[in-house]
Amino acid sequence: MEERAKSIATKLLIALFLYCLLGFLLVPGIILHTLNHQLSKLALVPAKVRQVEFNPFTLELTLWHFHLGEPDSPQLAFRRLHANLQLKSLWSGALHLADVELERAHAEVLFNAQGTLNLTQLFELPASEPENDKPEQDGIFPLRIDRLSLISNSLHFQDLRPQEPVEFGYDALDLTLYNLSTLPEDRADMRLLAEGPYGAQLQWQGQVSLSPLGSTGQLQLSDIQFAPFWPYVLETIPLHLKDGQGEFSSHYQLDLAQGTELRLENAQLQVTNLALDSASAQPLLRLGNLEIDISQADLAAQQVLISRLASQDLEAWAAREADGELDWLKLLPSDNGTQPPAEQDHESSEASTTTRPWQLIVEQAQLSNYHLHLQDRQPEQPVALEVGPLNLTLSDFDSLSESPFNLVLDTGLGPQGQLKLQGQAGLNPISANLQTVLSDIDLRLSQSYIAPFINIDLRSGLLDSQLQIALNALEPLNLNVSGDARVRQLHVRDSARERDLLKWQQLSVEAIDYRSDRLKTGLIRIHQPYARLIINDDLSTNFSELLVPQPESTSSANDPGQPLAIQIAGIVIEDGSANFADFSLRPNFATALEQLNGRIGTLDNQRNLAASVNITGKVDRYAPVEIKGELTPFDPLNSLDIATTWRNLELTTLTPYSGKFAGYRIRKGRLNLDLHYRIQQGQLNAANKLLLEDLQLGERVDSSDAVNLPIRLAVALLKDTRGNIDIELPISGDLNNPEFSVMPIVWQTLRNLVLRATQAPFKFIAGLVGASDADLSQISFAPGSVELDTNALQALDTLANALNERPNLALEVEGTSAQDSDGQYIAERRLERAYQELWYQTLQSSGQAVPATAADLQVDDKQKPVLLEAIYRSELGQQPPEEWQELNREERSNQLREALLTYWGHSSQLLRRLAQLRANSIKDYLVDRAGLDAERIYMVDVSSATPATDGSIASLLHLDSR
Repeated sequence: MEERAKSIATKLLIALFLYCLLGFLLVPGIILHTLNHQLSKLALVPAKVRQVEFNPFTLELTLWHFHLGEPDSPQLAFRRLHANLQLKSLWSGALHLADVELERAHAEVLFNAQGTLNLTQLFELPASEPENDKPEQDGIFPLRIDRLSLISNSLHFQDLRPQEPVEFGYDALDLTLYNLSTLPEDRADMRLLAEGPYGAQLQWQGQVSLSPLGSTGQLQLSDIQFAPFWPYVLETIPLHLKDGQGEFSSHYQLDLAQGTELRLENAQLQVTNLALDSASAQPLLRLGNLEIDISQADLAAQQVLISRLASQDLEAWAAREADGELDWLKLLPSDNGTQPPAEQDHESSEASTTTRPWQLIVEQAQLSNYHLHLQDRQPEQPVALEVGPLNLTLSDFDSLSESPFNLVLDTGLGPQGQLKLQGQAGLNPISANLQTVLSDIDLRLSQSYIAPFINIDLRSGLLDSQLQIALNALEPLNLNVSGDARVRQLHVRDSARERDLLKWQQLSVEAIDYRSDRLKTGLIRIHQPYARLIINDDLSTNFSELLVPQPESTSSANDPGQPLAIQIAGIVIEDGSANFADFSLRPNFATALEQLNGRIGTLDNQRNLAASVNITGKVDRYAPVEIKGELTPFDPLNSLDIATTWRNLELTTLTPYSGKFAGYRIRKGRLNLDLHYRIQQGQLNAANKLLLEDLQLGERVDSSDAVNLPIRLAVALLKDTRGNIDIELPISGDLNNPEFSVMPIVWQTLRNLVLRATQAPFKFIAGLVGASDADLSQISFAPGSVELDTNALQALDTLANALNERPNLALEVEGTSAQDSDGQYIAERRLERAYQELWYQTLQSSGQAVPATAADLQVDDKQKPVLLEAIYRSELGQQPPEEWQELNREERSNQLREALLTYWGHSSQLLRRLAQLRANSIKDYLVDRAGLDAERIYMVDVSSATPATDGSIASLLHLDSR
């Protein structure tokens, strides 16, 4: 018995020894030999497993030092692969591994320029069997792994297909999976840690199921640099990345059983320091920070819910090119149109019926400190607009909802403009209800768009508005705009003539109400308006020549439909002025209207109602003008009843007209004019009355248009006992016919002549105030001056006292000038004024603040030499002589200055103006300081004088009866 037991024990020991020998030595050798043999047959590059270990008691298998590829450049390799097989795999119906570890594995994933993957070139696999010869498989191979661990693995990726190769590597990749199974409804716990290029980190933790295929968990990517992956973007859009990084984290649910169902929750995306340039290295976008909190994103439901979006410090550049297309749109890939049109239409119609739109919901979005650099290169003179700092707040946005979202915008426009916008907007349908505030918007931005049509130079203009905008539909357009608007400091110049054309200090429009087919406003107030009207030699006007000829349109005109209904509550004019000149006359005629004030009543193009007119003003400061009545402004030939009165208009102003039509200059006189025009259904009836007070004709003027009548005799006959001429001129006719019948002019003659003053009228009136020795017949001025000195003031005070004693006397003032004495002083003052005007234009063109007039500017002496060059060319109409180029700066400036002083010092126009100003100084003092009635003072036409021995120039005074 004992022998038998020893025999059994011996056999068991031998069996155990053989099992150990088989398990520890033979099985690893067979596996190692088989693996290396198969690798040598199938691998196209050197491949080898160095060592295999197997524990027959624990069923643990370990493969050591696998290497696939050249010795110095492995394509696939690992240090250790360990697996622990469980015995219950024999009866559980699934391969059960307790533990699988892959340590220090390395993979090279390489795409060459032709798109070939290196991993597909490592093995030569046998041809696969036809599909119909393969036995059908039921489901996935049953496998269960209690723990799968990837330890300190690495990956090197390179893609040479893009123009700029993509290359990165993961140097520390660790993955742990618990309870991985291909059995239905089994889920594995997973944890993945990886360090990517440039410090990027990947953390992935959650659960994975293979049947059905799906996963849930938490994913986090941090310190992601965009540069390694950007070449893929360059393949589609030519945007060059200068910098940029980001972070992303989210809880997710992925289900691939019935398609692709992906759901993200509590996701966070952050992008920082993003910098993009164009292909020509021009900056396109700089983004400081972008943060997006996504509460939920559902791929199957096609819905994204953003709880918060915040972005700061964006700077972007965009331009409309000369062809009218945005430069950003040119960066997008173009559609080559290879698909036949019919097929495209069919597919697009199918897509429209089967594809539902994505829904984007944004609970709160805030953009701050954005700056946009916009350019329009389509006009001949490109337009640049700086937008920012821009701040935008948006809330309750839903791309599919019919409810509106809230919107608040605050941004700068241009160097000083501001736009504030607040309200609600909707997408389904498109609608908006917004309150907008515009302030200090520089209207000079519109210059490039106006220039092709009108030859004007918009020097300044600022727009302010407070508007409520309500958009209810696009087709047909249902837009309502209400509020107030104003345009300040408008200054428009005639580009061709280089002179002011139109100005106003402020134009305000109250109670704007626009409703698609009609425009209604409250009062339009115009403060300090100014306009210039010129009649040219050919009888055209300066306004008609502003229009730029346009090519004739070849397209057929569309039906304009119903005109826009316009109703304006009224127009108020405050402190206006205007200049009028007629260059068809010789000498030229010019006058100024000042202190224009008044109101025009309601204007309505839908009702044939007359608007009231009540405007007052003055001509050349002292002659009042009044316009009153009614008219239908949109159809003046239908109804008009306007009466105008002109009082105390100096007839010397009309000398050019009297010379052309009467053949005589006017030496003195005043005009009172009453015009009353009535129009009914195109029929004109006008009753005009002219009262000429103390008209005196001057020298004869040769004129082919002058009437062949004894004008001096006619004037003598028309003057009444008070020295007046009273003319009634009724006119009637059909305005639709250019010919009118004119009733004869009724002349009233002057029966009694008024005796003129004695040979020494001034000595006589001086004796009335005890100053008989004073010579009051002339007032002396210093050379080039219009200022009254002490002697002149004393003489004028004495003269005023004397005239107060004789209220029926009138004073005639004859301004004089002398070229020999005044020329140099006039030229020097004209040069200083030229400095101020040119410097004023320079500051205004650069957008800087300027005073009300150029005369208020103080020009630095350092600026004058530069300005002197431009003044010389502008005034003399020529370039400086070439020999001046060799002079130094000071000598050249002296030559330029002397040439200008010589030119202006001999200007008859400047001398005449000086004489007029001297006469005005005398009259202004007598009216404003001495209290003399302005109606008693007449301005006689100016003349030249001989200076006294001390250089002074005497302006002459004359007495006449009133």
